[in-house]
Amino acid sequence: MDYETLTAFIGRHPLLGMGLVGLTVAIIINELSPLFRGYKALRPGELTALINRDEALVVDIRAYADFEKGHIAGSKNVLPSQFDPDSKLLAGAKESPVVVVCYRGVSASGVARQLKRAGFAQVSILDGGIEAWQSADLPLVKGRG
Repeated sequence: MDYETLTAFIGRHPLLGMGLVGLTVAIIINELSPLFRGYKALRPGELTALINRDEALVVDIRAYADFEKGHIAGSKNVLPSQFDPDSKLLAGAKESPVVVVCYRGVSASGVARQLKRAGFAQVSILDGGIEAWQSADLPLVKGRG
């Protein structure tokens, strides 16, 4: 498709043209946003390596009942409503790797942003959350942390 054909189409169909522009902008923002968010999204295998290599602190923000049903070994459970970057749990971890885990990887983003604003240097989330961890057939520990 050449430029003249595209402009003629947009001239005949202005609503479709605006939709095309809107979708194009949304795709660009979606693709560029990871570059500016300040934290990484790790796949389950990458998280395993980070835990083994750098003793990363894993903070699970799911409800306590869900945490007890199964969580990553060594992870700490903190509810988002009780999350405080200055807590004892995170004391001394400002320069260490901290990984936030939730059910699907969506809620963890907000907590990761809080940690970055509070000055934590190495913040990540588990991309896909506990669901991705389970899909990768990695083990979960039942009971309290």
